Amino acid sequence: MAESSSPQSRQGRRHSMEYPMNCNPLSEDQFQCSICLDVFTDPVSTPCGHNFCKSCLTQYWNSTQHCHCPLCKEKFTKRPEMKINTTLREVADHFKKKTVLDKSEVLCDVCTREKAFKSCLNCGATFCKTHLEPHTVGTLRNHKLIDPVENLKNYICQKHEKPLELFCRDDQTCVCLFCTVTDHKNHNTVPIEEESGVKKTQMGKTHTEVQQMIKDRLKKIKEIKHSVDIRKRNTEKEISDSVEVFSALMRSIERSQAELLEVMEEKQKAAERQAEEFIKDLEQEITELKRRDTELEQLSHTEDHLHLLQIYPSLCRPPHTTNWTDISVDPHLSVETVRNTLSQLQKSLNEVLNVTELKRIQQYAVDVTLDPDTAHPNLILSKDGKQVRCEYKKQNLPDNPERFSVCACVLGKEGFSSGRFYYEVQVSGKNKWDLGVAHEFIKRKIHIKLNPQNGFWTVWLRNGNEYEACAGPGVPLSLREKLQKVGVFVDYEEGLVSFYDVEDRSHIYSFTGQSFTEKVYPYFCPCNIDSGKNIAPLIISPVCKTE
Repeated sequence: MAESSSPQSRQGRRHSMEYPMNCNPLSEDQFQCSICLDVFTDPVSTPCGHNFCKSCLTQYWNSTQHCHCPLCKEKFTKRPEMKINTTLREVADHFKKKTVLDKSEVLCDVCTREKAFKSCLNCGATFCKTHLEPHTVGTLRNHKLIDPVENLKNYICQKHEKPLELFCRDDQTCVCLFCTVTDHKNHNTVPIEEESGVKKTQMGKTHTEVQQMIKDRLKKIKEIKHSVDIRKRNTEKEISDSVEVFSALMRSIERSQAELLEVMEEKQKAAERQAEEFIKDLEQEITELKRRDTELEQLSHTEDHLHLLQIYPSLCRPPHTTNWTDISVDPHLSVETVRNTLSQLQKSLNEVLNVTELKRIQQYAVDVTLDPDTAHPNLILSKDGKQVRCEYKKQNLPDNPERFSVCACVLGKEGFSSGRFYYEVQVSGKNKWDLGVAHEFIKRKIHIKLNPQNGFWTVWLRNGNEYEACAGPGVPLSLREKLQKVGVFVDYEEGLVSFYDVEDRSHIYSFTGQSFTEKVYPYFCPCNIDSGKNIAPLIISPVCKTE
């Protein structure tokens, strides 16, 4: 092969590694790993310049105490980083393929040296170009020639020693002409070229189907990897959130512990001060009593009878002292003190948990917009699709299948069939409303009873202060404050629908253990005007992350 002087041509040949089949300047030992004694697989180079299979070198280094080259024994203070020599790998892979082709060459049956050009089914032999010449002239021209094959006997009928030229569709086997008048007489036979064409067409369809199956599985692999990536990110976020929760709890506990210790120390100091005052008073009384005792002792021996009689009345009166019978210092810490501290700690922990939980779910906030095609004719939607209120008069709207005809409610535009989502709704100024989610196949043309059995997961307000979870039967809700803004959170896979008081940062109610099989949509019902007492709209609010 003449080499072009063009640099592009030379580069192209280097990349494709196309060498003449009959000229092999490379020998196998040039691409042989000295460890496994086979042609390189993923070759890597050592700093000393020797090449080995990556797996061979890895196993070798793993089995030795010191890291050195297996060939020249040069030692390395640090285990070298192994990177595959891509150029050497390409050459080695080409050499492997070429070796296989060389070994699979069919040779001429006559000279046994030259590469075969054709095989003759009539002669039962394979010929090179030179020895095939008799088949180009004379009587041998009609012999059936095929591309050279090693197993030529498989192309000849073993019973009649004739070429297998026909295919029996009844027995699904190849036959010769003599077979059609003997064992396969009256069978449906066609030329093998025709049947091969049919089979190729069928194979083409199968090939297409297999390719599609491959694409489907590659797509599924991509989906699984994507799910794993999402799961990993969610897990990392959950871990981060959990660490934050426990850190906040620890800070709250430490703060409460410090407060408790401070209170206990202050109580102890107060008890000590009280004891000191008691002791001081007692010591003063003891001093006074000792003085009186001394006077009595002295007068009991006096001869001054007149003086004794003069001071006797004052000495006989009992000294002014405190009744110490019921006075004491409590040796025990006040149970009420501990109880109050623990109660405050519980309150602090609840606040931390509520704030952290709300902050965690707010990260799943989605942009919800009302769907006018589902709105009851009495409902008025704002232009931006964020507010809905009720009017006395019905609008003239088409009665499409999606629209609610009886209950004054509306759905969000976007439905959800996986994952988690959260949104907030301002409900201030209203004395009744319904909020939550509903699945896409709920009934819209009849009166609706709100409960999970009918595809609704909601809470409502009635009479200005009566809150209830519509769980079928309803669950009354006791809230500390009137709701101003409600947060709605859904975890589709977990079957969870939760409601939160955004202003109070507290949990209201959760539907748990639900089984969602259809899309779920945000659900809103501002309810009727109630003689002007309920004219305020429901407003979808942007989510402001809790700090």
